[in-house]
Amino acid sequence: MKPHYVEPLSGTTYRLDTPRWCSDDRRPLLISPLAGISRDDIDRHLRSQWRYRASLPVEIVSPISMGEGCTPLIQKTWDDHRPYFKLEWFSPTSSFKDRGTTVMLSMLRQQGIASVLEDSSGNGGASVAAYGAAGSVRVKILAPAYASPAKIAQMRAYGAEVQLVDGPRQACEDEAVRQSANIFYASHNWQPFFLEGTKSVGYEIWEDLNFQAPDNIVMPAGAGSNVLGCYLAFSELMRAGQIHKMPKLFVCQPLNCSPIDASFQAGVTTPVSREIRKTVSEGTAIAHPLRLAQVVNAVRETGGTTVAVEEEAIVEALRRIARLGLLPELTSATAVAGFDRLTQVGAIRAREATVVLLTGTGIKNAGAIADMYSQTLDTLV
Repeated sequence: MKPHYVEPLSGTTYRLDTPRWCSDDRRPLLISPLAGISRDDIDRHLRSQWRYRASLPVEIVSPISMGEGCTPLIQKTWDDHRPYFKLEWFSPTSSFKDRGTTVMLSMLRQQGIASVLEDSSGNGGASVAAYGAAGSVRVKILAPAYASPAKIAQMRAYGAEVQLVDGPRQACEDEAVRQSANIFYASHNWQPFFLEGTKSVGYEIWEDLNFQAPDNIVMPAGAGSNVLGCYLAFSELMRAGQIHKMPKLFVCQPLNCSPIDASFQAGVTTPVSREIRKTVSEGTAIAHPLRLAQVVNAVRETGGTTVAVEEEAIVEALRRIARLGLLPELTSATAVAGFDRLTQVGAIRAREATVVLLTGTGIKNAGAIADMYSQTLDTLV
């Protein structure tokens, strides 16, 4: 059977040749399971994530690409551990979101979509704005009024129309859904081809480690696209017979906004009540993850777990990793703090191969990081 869209709860399917961002009853879609690829299917002439284009469900003839992917994997000493840090900020717009955007917008442009709408607190919007500019696709971004001025400036510099929305992060998505009647909603949280792009990080880690799966992958998560991307990639590699075990997936969230951790620790895939407060990890501050059930199941099926870390731990983790020569944004420092906690409780052992995803650069958090060295934590949050 040809690849198709599938709505996970009902099993309803749709053809891929019609642009979609949701099911007919407005639920998120996935792409049906794919067979995966072998090392012989990698296009080694390409120095970008498009070297794994054979893993995609359809052929994209003319990608909108700016060399995204092929980010460094750097090993460092952390107490008794030697983790690998995947530096996703070596992307055209300095965040991992470029992996999903390049595939999503390339597919939509191929299907004749000339204008798109996105809602984002920062990195996703900057990525869609940049790739829209590169591919001559008009872009409108809805962003929270509290979003980082530097990230809003980045979106506008690429030529996107930016509309600021008052209220919590969810208000942006609600407004985007309303406006989707007039412009195609290319949401990095809703559009399943975005996940087809994020899965390239899994294929890349596999190639980075000499075509082996690591024991563990540790990552920050808000909506969970990296979690699902890694799960998709390594599931495909298992089906293709390229690996013989799944890496454990570990999700790190700030305690101040940790709905995935709340549900996982409660042993359910439905929302669990937990107080939401402001956090320095703004990229993970999503109170109601759209794909909560799929994210929780991915973590559970791989034998991983979730961890929620305090604000002080996130700030201290950034200070510590910066002294190793790496400066991620505070959102990524959440994964560093989580990794530290996981090693302390024995969930990750020193002899294991562990990859920590650093999803964005600290340059985007320059103001907040400057405050870290001149003010108290209370002024940051």
